[in-house]
Amino acid sequence: MNTATIVQKLWNYCNVLRDDGMSYGDYVEQLTYLLFLKMADERSRPPYLSPNGGNQPSPVLAGYDWPSLVKKDGDELFDHYRHTLEELGKQKGLLGLIFTKSQNKFQDPAKLRRLIVDLIDKETWVSMSADVKGDAYEGLLEKNAQDTKSGAGQYFTPRPLIQAIVDAMAPTPKETISDPACGTGGFLLAAHDYVVKHYPNMTSAEKKKLRGQNFKGWELVQATARLCAMNMLLHGIGTQEYEPIEVRDSLSADPGERFDVVLTNPPFGKKSSTTIVGEEGKVSKERDTVERDDFWATTSNKQLNFVQHVKTLLKQNGRAALVLPDNVLFEGGAGETIRRKLLHDCDVHTLLRLPTGLFYAQGVKANVLFFDKKPAAETPWTRKLWIYDLRTNMHFTLKTNTLKREDLDEFVQCYNPANRHDRKATWSDKNPGGRWREYGYEELINRDKASLDIFWLRDESLSDSDNLPAPEVIAAEIVEDLEAALEQFREILADMDGTSIEVQGA
Repeated sequence: MNTATIVQKLWNYCNVLRDDGMSYGDYVEQLTYLLFLKMADERSRPPYLSPNGGNQPSPVLAGYDWPSLVKKDGDELFDHYRHTLEELGKQKGLLGLIFTKSQNKFQDPAKLRRLIVDLIDKETWVSMSADVKGDAYEGLLEKNAQDTKSGAGQYFTPRPLIQAIVDAMAPTPKETISDPACGTGGFLLAAHDYVVKHYPNMTSAEKKKLRGQNFKGWELVQATARLCAMNMLLHGIGTQEYEPIEVRDSLSADPGERFDVVLTNPPFGKKSSTTIVGEEGKVSKERDTVERDDFWATTSNKQLNFVQHVKTLLKQNGRAALVLPDNVLFEGGAGETIRRKLLHDCDVHTLLRLPTGLFYAQGVKANVLFFDKKPAAETPWTRKLWIYDLRTNMHFTLKTNTLKREDLDEFVQCYNPANRHDRKATWSDKNPGGRWREYGYEELINRDKASLDIFWLRDESLSDSDNLPAPEVIAAEIVEDLEAALEQFREILADMDGTSIEVQGA
């Protein structure tokens, strides 16, 4: 059975459950529990053998495993499923990560029974290729992200963008790879798939490392970490002994671990704050500034803190790619301090300016910043910053004109993963429409606030009405701009009086 058929089959059943009031997110979560139990059972049977030659013992407690669910029906199944989730949530390791705080969201025992018997039990999931299983699950996660009401889109980076970033970074089997804000695991999985595809002759030791050591992610939200862990497991990453995902705020402290490659899309949006209810019920907001000895500046801006955190996570000469909103490029104060330090202490070599209409979270104008960590030196490490402008005169939407991997082909070609020190600009006086251009360190550092918010292409829609995009694209871009402006006004107000407001209808 191919990926599309499985996704369609599982998704069709979700529509049945929607009538019972189950959300897309709840459905994917319940599916995660049941798929894990089924696969754990399959691995404990022939032909899957443990290293000593016998059948692999299931990590799931006897009596709370897949066969125990299949045998039951009606209210007995409902009670048993609830007890199973409770019991497995108390366990350690990968089992605990997937089942912690799990709850039964089904309303009808007959529908739970049908999902178990008709859909999941009829397939042998372990024998399916990782591509089919993993891509099927990814398909469900993307459909869930498209459901704007669930808010799941904030954890979902467009896969064509992730693939282009990974193609540019070109990870190898010897490198350790991390994502400190991993969401559902898109970057880690793309990096894994890249290594598998480009290094078909890995040794057994390298394959073992790829499965159980090379990848590490942090995720703040338990439910999202659960989906990420299952996503990785379906792609062949992680074991009961090795949890590739840690559930905590990655900004809270330096974890002590260092990595060769960091790929991440930190959460966009509001600065960190804690709501405080004072006397007589008066509500105020207190900014959560992150104070760490390894940071260049103290700020409540999450994205600026992630830039500093990623610098810490990298090994010497380690490489990073971060998706960041525009404000990181031009914000003053701590923003300027961090940019100047980053340009001096690291080799900040590439900036990809992204168009609007890519992200499920509205109001996002984003970029991808690429830099390498370098040893301490008196002279600045950044010599040239190469910028690729994919934003000016480019129009994408989430439905009618989605971003495709081939839309980023020229960027990856210009990036030149084989030798990024041998690059050629496409922009020149003779070719003013070129999207790839270099800027020297002195030019960058002497800009107002060392701003990296740089653009040079002429916006054709401003001078030629014949080149206007479709009305729905213009409308979508207006919404993006208004959302971004509202977010900035909220932050200005919060800075002024320590409070924040909710704008109706926003």
